Amino acid sequence: MSDALPRTVSRELQFKNGKAIGISNRWHKGQYCTILTEAGLVGCGIYDVKIAAEFGQAVAIARGTPQNPLVNPEDLFDAKIVEATPQARALGIEIGMCGRDAVECLLAARPAKEQEMKTLD
Repeated sequence: MSDALPRTVSRELQFKNGKAIGISNRWHKGQYCTILTEAGLVGCGIYDVKIAAEFGQAVAIARGTPQNPLVNPEDLFDAKIVEATPQARALGIEIGMCGRDAVECLLAARPAKEQEMKTLD
């Protein structure tokens, strides 16, 4: 991997309930990371939960510290969720759960959505 900045990294991540996309963006003196699913995302503290909720988005947030920043998507796996939109909570995400479990909740929501669509046919 190049150390040149700015840089973005995107990779597929495998979970029990399916696949997600891990994203990391870095620039001089800054970074953020996200795990993106079809139903929503688990991200670091750069995201504004209030705005995401206003747009109906399922977003769960973990926060790093200056001593232990969240840089790569895998850093979110063991990080504790500290905020979540009502939409994320409706999918089973709870404050205090680890990021990996929050991603699993988002991935589990996808089959329910597909099942709902089949019922409408």
